Amino acid sequence: MYNKGIFKKAFEEYDAIVAVFATGIVVREIAPLIEDKWKDPAVIVVDSSMNFAIPLLGGHHGGNEIVRKIAKIGPIPVVTTATEVHNRNSVEGIARALGCEIVNRSSTVQVNCALLDEDVEVLEIKGPRIVIVGDDVSVLKKSKQETEKT
Repeated sequence: MYNKGIFKKAFEEYDAIVAVFATGIVVREIAPLIEDKWKDPAVIVVDSSMNFAIPLLGGHHGGNEIVRKIAKIGPIPVVTTATEVHNRNSVEGIARALGCEIVNRSSTVQVNCALLDEDVEVLEIKGPRIVIVGDDVSVLKKSKQETEKT
């Protein structure tokens, strides 16, 4: 049941929101809440007839994965992130698969664009080392748990 302000509460409390609403309603409700792709929750819209599941926000941050799971019960996933549409990896996907965090998040735009055109080498550098990178290099840092496994 729709309740004015429900999206504000959900934005504050959840990493992902699945809304069974018309896209227009969801867009109008979340527009003033959107701050940053790294902080905002993934927002998925499913139409009331369960035809389509659309990640509006956070496709690379869990939304695309959620719509694929939702697709198992019927709705067609509508994924529009460029890397996935072209069957390419994204920095965010690589980081998630490797159990890493992205240190320099602003680099992902350039690197994801490069990933559309070519394979981008992933290097693992073990330390102690000092690494200097440009804006077009994404730096992924393994979590302590992942470091202990290797």
